[in-house]
Amino acid sequence: MPINILMPALSPTMEKGNLARWLKKVGDKVKAGDVLAEIETDKATMEVEAIDDGVLAKIVVADGTADVPVNQLIGVIAGDGEDAKAISAGPSGGAASAPAPAAPAPAAENTNNGGHVVGNPQTPNARGDEDPFPLKNGARVFSSPLARRMAKDANLDLTKIAGSGPHGRVVERDVKAALSGGGGAKAAPAPAAGRAPAPAMSDDATKKLFAAGSYEEIPHDGMRKTIARRLADAASSIPHFYLTVDCEIDTLLAAREAINNAAPKGADKQPAYKISVNDFVVKALAVALQRVPAANVTWTEGAMLKHKHSDISVAVAIPDGLITPIVRNAETKGLAAIASEMKDFAARAKARKLKPEEYQGGVSAVSNLGMFGMKHFTAVINPPQSSILSVGAGEQRVVVKKGQPTVATVMTATLSCDHRAIDGALGAQLLSAFKGLIENPMGMLV
Repeated sequence: MPINILMPALSPTMEKGNLARWLKKVGDKVKAGDVLAEIETDKATMEVEAIDDGVLAKIVVADGTADVPVNQLIGVIAGDGEDAKAISAGPSGGAASAPAPAAPAPAAENTNNGGHVVGNPQTPNARGDEDPFPLKNGARVFSSPLARRMAKDANLDLTKIAGSGPHGRVVERDVKAALSGGGGAKAAPAPAAGRAPAPAMSDDATKKLFAAGSYEEIPHDGMRKTIARRLADAASSIPHFYLTVDCEIDTLLAAREAINNAAPKGADKQPAYKISVNDFVVKALAVALQRVPAANVTWTEGAMLKHKHSDISVAVAIPDGLITPIVRNAETKGLAAIASEMKDFAARAKARKLKPEEYQGGVSAVSNLGMFGMKHFTAVINPPQSSILSVGAGEQRVVVKKGQPTVATVMTATLSCDHRAIDGALGAQLLSAFKGLIENPMGMLV
């Protein structure tokens, strides 16, 4: 039986990807583990591997095709004993045009075996575990297989359940919410009077505000669209509050200089490591979360997730966007290890070679704009994290000590907190712990 190649889901939130290029051509023999194609997401380039032997019989989606939905057919492999030419007959001749895609399921629920070559895709109505899709005003109501089964077992009308998944898809939690509301499916509540969001200005209306020819129109790439969507969702759905503190870093700077001067040199006479102020910041935040464990949490609708380790995301600027690789178990790592890890992350991030598991998740984050001379700013929390620390530049300021003015190097840090998970006093404890470690860095080294 032919083996269909589906567009892989490279992350739990991926809905579409770009087929950058095929590394095999029609007629080529393939073995399990061979790389067939390269897929680009908004943040990374990944490889699609074969999981069985055969011959690449058909390419359905051509090189360079953008916005291919997850689970869409992109190619076909002929198995042992099958006629590859017969399989490739039809609208081909190399690369055939892609069929009109069905609405993609969220990546977290896709069943494409980790995003590689899988067996025949089946239409939802043909799958034994799914019922025909319900219609609302003549339009299909998108829902997950589990949600449909739960609704059927509970005799609930899916058309009356408000979906909270991607594109309004009804998922398990929506059915549970309907059941907990008294056994019946309830429509989504209308927005409170006077609080309905204002409609976004259309593209045409925006362009009319500027003289023709006075601007260049640059289409958004996948990364910019994802950043815009996620941050808009975060800013509107997470109740942020902000705490700011000034940290004196003269002791830290002296310790950094001493550590770097003591770094061993290799055959190339280059130091084995070079610690940055940001490495101290990552370590201090990680240790502070261990000292204030009630802030080392993630909010979910059903429970608070209290973490054992401090996984710290670090914002890294790359062309046309940013990405947040994660230093896992940062509280257990030395400064040299953190510096080495961040150097590797930055290099691979700019080449878009980070793996999804290297930038998804995390408990808190660091965004440092000090190198650009920024004194103070507030960052937006990146879900599912509960906080993010904005770090400004260290600068010489006049401070008062024992009633006398003196000059110190001061760095301003602002903690953005998710008020659902971290209350004001708890956030203040976390930021105070961070300040103590930054001003007395030996405390994070023992």
